[in-house]
Amino acid sequence: MLRTQIYLTPEERDGLSSMARATGRNQSELIRIAIDRLIEQSGAQRRKNVLDQAAGIWAGRTDLPDLRRLRSQWDRG
Repeated sequence: MLRTQIYLTPEERDGLSSMARATGRNQSELIRIAIDRLIEQSGAQRRKNVLDQAAGIWAGRTDLPDLRRLRSQWDRG
């Protein structure tokens, strides 16, 4: 692990200290957990944004084959 320093407001420090006492975890561990959650949420949001931007990018294209007709040719039946 790498050591780093952060600045907290008095309210943040008090809240963190209270959580540490209540959970039996040290403040550093709580900060690491919070950072891990933030990174995870950020990654999920980035993926959602990319998918949202990609949705419909082929809409209105006339140069693509009729996929339903192609699919019906592949179906056994």
